[in-house]
Amino acid sequence: MDLGERGRAGADGGPVEPWARYDPWGSAPATPTGAPLADPSHEWAPGPSHDFAAEPGARARRRGVLVAVALAALVTGTLGGYLGARYERDGGARTLVLPAPAPGPERPAGSVADLAARSLPGVVTLRASGSGEAGTGTGFVLDGRGHILTNNHVVAPAAGGGALTVTFSGGQTLRAEVLGRDAGYDLAVVRVRGVKNLTPLALGDSDDVRVGDPVVALGSPFDLPNTVTSGIISAKERPVTAAGEDEQGDVSYVDALQTDAPLNPGNSGGPLLDATGHVIGVNSAIRSAGGTGEGQAGSVGLGFAIPVNQARWVAGELLAHGRVAHPVIGVALESREDGNGALIGDAEDAVTPGGPADRAGLAPGDLVTAADDRPVTSTEDLIVRVRAHRPGDRLRLTYVREGREHHATLTLAAAD
Repeated sequence: MDLGERGRAGADGGPVEPWARYDPWGSAPATPTGAPLADPSHEWAPGPSHDFAAEPGARARRRGVLVAVALAALVTGTLGGYLGARYERDGGARTLVLPAPAPGPERPAGSVADLAARSLPGVVTLRASGSGEAGTGTGFVLDGRGHILTNNHVVAPAAGGGALTVTFSGGQTLRAEVLGRDAGYDLAVVRVRGVKNLTPLALGDSDDVRVGDPVVALGSPFDLPNTVTSGIISAKERPVTAAGEDEQGDVSYVDALQTDAPLNPGNSGGPLLDATGHVIGVNSAIRSAGGTGEGQAGSVGLGFAIPVNQARWVAGELLAHGRVAHPVIGVALESREDGNGALIGDAEDAVTPGGPADRAGLAPGDLVTAADDRPVTSTEDLIVRVRAHRPGDRLRLTYVREGREHHATLTLAAAD
């Protein structure tokens, strides 16, 4: 018997398949009332009240189930992709752990870092302005009373009523006054008031400096405070001259320490330290492509500092008297560029009557070729050698007269 024969008659008299409207997602059909259970030996037809078609509520539930399944699949895929990417990035299931910072290097006493940390509190930035000029330089504390040493050309713009300020390494800024300055030595002493717990820098002995000694320079190059550079002493007793730019109309003559520690405009007046942290020089000039001075060309490894022994004496004279008496030998020198020495003029008054040179036997026309057995190649050389001393010091000169070499020792006098 085929399945068509088991159906009941439809409204049109045709057979209706009992499974034709079966829905696997629908509710299970109820057992027909009054009908026997399925029996292989009997046939039965469900009554009109027991249709296998699903009800409308069941269909809505089926759609909800389908949507939930789809959303679950989407969420599962997205989460799986994210977790997979994290797994790939982090190297699997391990927790990413960054290495701990390595300990820094030890900084023993005498290192550049140690010297800088100890000395920078005693280094200041000076800003001077007045008469249409302005400038920035460096200085360092001499004592606990607020005295600061710097270059004359740093404070020169503030001379005659201009403004001068001092800024300490910690940022505190105070007005300052100029107590004394000297263009010939290019040094000045200024003072600040109302500040406590100053850090004076210890002064060393520039006579003990040797070529090749390590040095550290502190200052404010190009107005960049607390700048530290290092190098060595490249040469000693290097004659350096610089034209004066203020109303004194003088020229500075320095028997300088030469260093390759980078110095730039703004380093002027700052300390040059030795390996123990003692000041051995006052940074004053650089040699640039255009010559010696504070030009904007920057460092080429040729910097010059006033020896601290000379600076100590000049600072003492400025504090005690407000001025410095320059040493002289009592001669008028002629300018020459042949590199053979310093020539005393031919005029009768070229040698000051009763002066040091006159008493030592020098005469007009003599050619000075050495001072204290160090060669003199120019007029500037001789002036630098003289300025490296103080009035009352003795100076040994070698000179040539009519082709013959002579020697004389004289006592330096103080300029009027």
